[in-house]
Amino acid sequence: MRILVVGDWHSELHEQAVFTALSELGHSVEAFAWHTYFSVAARGGLRALAARVQNRYLFGPAIVRLNRDLVARARAFAPDLVFVYRGTHVWPATIDALRQARGADAPPVAVLGYNNDDPFAPRQPASVWRHFLAAVPRYDAVLAYREHNLAEYRQAGARRVYLLRSWFMPERNHPVELDATDRSRFSCDVVFVGHHEDDGRAQALAAIASAGIDLRLFGPGYEWDAILARSEPLRHLAPVRLVWGQDYNKALCGAKIALCFLSKLNRDTYTRRCFEIPASGTMMLSEHSDDLASLFTPGVEADYFRGPDELLAKLRLYLGDEPLRARVAAAGARRVRAAGHDVGSRMRALLDWVGTWHPAKAAR
Repeated sequence: MRILVVGDWHSELHEQAVFTALSELGHSVEAFAWHTYFSVAARGGLRALAARVQNRYLFGPAIVRLNRDLVARARAFAPDLVFVYRGTHVWPATIDALRQARGADAPPVAVLGYNNDDPFAPRQPASVWRHFLAAVPRYDAVLAYREHNLAEYRQAGARRVYLLRSWFMPERNHPVELDATDRSRFSCDVVFVGHHEDDGRAQALAAIASAGIDLRLFGPGYEWDAILARSEPLRHLAPVRLVWGQDYNKALCGAKIALCFLSKLNRDTYTRRCFEIPASGTMMLSEHSDDLASLFTPGVEADYFRGPDELLAKLRLYLGDEPLRARVAAAGARRVRAAGHDVGSRMRALLDWVGTWHPAKAAR
């Protein structure tokens, strides 16, 4: 099958993961990355300001060029399938043009829209999602990240809706032995890797540190450092730094327990880290949701907390019982692979869905 993957392409965890997985499944895949239309924004000056404004508010000549060039690329490549990742910059009319990219005499191109954010969440800015939501009825199928978005996409006019959960990447998320240098950087009792939200996670981390538990924190320092400066128990963790790639994997592998908090901005009931942590071989202790507890059996393949008191109690339990912690971590690692939470399995499922309603199922 000929597949065009479209998106901002700012991260190897998103569009690139889809591109690589589909390529490894034997398909002919091309990329259309739109971050290049705004790359001047990093250089400073009036042109940079104009690029940032267009990228943020989704109007202007760069947006026009992006949509025009996307259609031209599709017509040149003649794909069977177009996968649009978080199509904030793509006009509804562009989706229509993509569907006809192979010409009037050929079967229409299947155009799928995937979004890892929650455009219906009350705290999401409407301006970011106006093109995407207007285009929802134009896609052949919309791929929802969360179960509660399924009905919301249908109400917004989607023709078909599927639940496509996030994933782990086997080449990036796996157990690894740390050398002495890495142990000095990453070894700890408990780690949290992620962004800050004003949802109680800073208070939970402060309770952990106050209890004398060896804690490490990684993430965007521009979010965390000001928070830590106001917190006596957490001040020693500043400056907080981001970790990517193998360093991210080492940060998980260096901990006895890795924490997961669920974004309230996106109304998350699970998150990508819920697959990456078990895949790394480290035990996951996550904020509770019924959805997540259905994916990993509580106390067997992972465990959960509903507040700071239960968080501390669970940490004391597992840090004090290494055999128990090792059993839970090993069971989680088996489950995340057996259940097909890797990106390759996700893409195989996606193509199976498309194959039930589109003639591209026979194209190779």
